[in-house]
Amino acid sequence: MINKLTEKIKKTNAPVVVGLDPMLSYIPDHIKTAAFEKCGETTAGAAEAVWQYNKAIIDAVYDLIPAVKPQIAMYEQFGLEGMAAFQKTVDYCHEKDLVVIGDVKRGDIGSTSAAYASGHLGKVQVGSKLCSGFGEDFATVNPYLGTDGIQPFIDVCKEEKKGIFVLVKTSNPSSGEFQDRLVDNRPLYEIVGEKVAEWGSSCMGDSYSYVGAVVGATYPEQGKILRKLMPKAFILVPGYGAQGGKGADLVHFFNPDGLGAIVNSSRGIIAAWKQEKYQAKGIAPENFADASRLAVEDMIEDIASAL
Repeated sequence: MINKLTEKIKKTNAPVVVGLDPMLSYIPDHIKTAAFEKCGETTAGAAEAVWQYNKAIIDAVYDLIPAVKPQIAMYEQFGLEGMAAFQKTVDYCHEKDLVVIGDVKRGDIGSTSAAYASGHLGKVQVGSKLCSGFGEDFATVNPYLGTDGIQPFIDVCKEEKKGIFVLVKTSNPSSGEFQDRLVDNRPLYEIVGEKVAEWGSSCMGDSYSYVGAVVGATYPEQGKILRKLMPKAFILVPGYGAQGGKGADLVHFFNPDGLGAIVNSSRGIIAAWKQEKYQAKGIAPENFADASRLAVEDMIEDIASAL
């Protein structure tokens, strides 16, 4: 799957992933009204609104981008109906030939980690059959529990030719409380980055490893260091747009071949219709997906000009 991601980035010339992280406050009233009339003001109604919102945005942008990243918490909050909307979103993105990065941030040990890996990336034995769970192509993983928590994911990645993105230096303001702590006079994120390179050396695609890293756009200097420590790891870069990251901050996340990184934007794209910039272009709430397409085009241009 890392080979497919690389090829789709080359084909689209867009190292961009759209974060499908829907909040009800992002969804235009006409979508919510129709969903609530159908399913009531219930978790089922909320999930229906989320699904219809996602579908419209996917239809508007799938030809411009290589990948999407649904954040599972935004679906879990609506219970079983929300998880059904997550599954429908994953399946629909696959129908559009998009690479799906499940932003699930799982991390545990032993059989628990193995179950997470099977559920999101692999298969589970049911009687005489092997059944797929959610079926994403990549998953985000928390490394805090060490190799015990990562190895089950690596094992599944080898079997399924899929991948993971390990949290190394996250984009949030308080990430440094732990990630910047010095261990043997080095910040912890550097040590984790070295482990990512080590874990990834055992499962390589053509040019890049199945084991990638999450490094926030809000920390460009750290990104420069980590790029050198992890030359074969793809870097998933959150924090662009709404969190303050700009195209100019991203140059050092990429390798000299122009590859090696994919940049995420979530609400900056899926809630673009709420921005004055796009409202000034005549985008009405009913045409929210058109604003998302314009936002993707602007993001691609911003990154391309910086690179």
